[in-house]
Amino acid sequence: MIKNDKECKSFYGTTTLGEKGQIVIPVDARKEMGLEKGDRLLVFGFGKNMIAFSKLENLEKFASHLSGKLKFINKILKKINKG
Repeated sequence: MIKNDKECKSFYGTTTLGEKGQIVIPVDARKEMGLEKGDRLLVFGFGKNMIAFSKLENLEKFASHLSGKLKFINKILKKINKG
């Protein structure tokens, strides 16, 4: 694994696409990111040549956090509109 701490980016090596479209995530990446068997991952495409993965639970936490902030913003907007 090659790691650049300034930018928090890591390179974990290479993997090969299997005949059923499966890939193996390198062990160092799995350990560092806390990935375990059965974890659900979201798959994002960037252009035609880039793929990114994110744990589903991370997106759920982010959406929940954002939802809480939106409720707070809505309360402020209601107060402003009444004033």
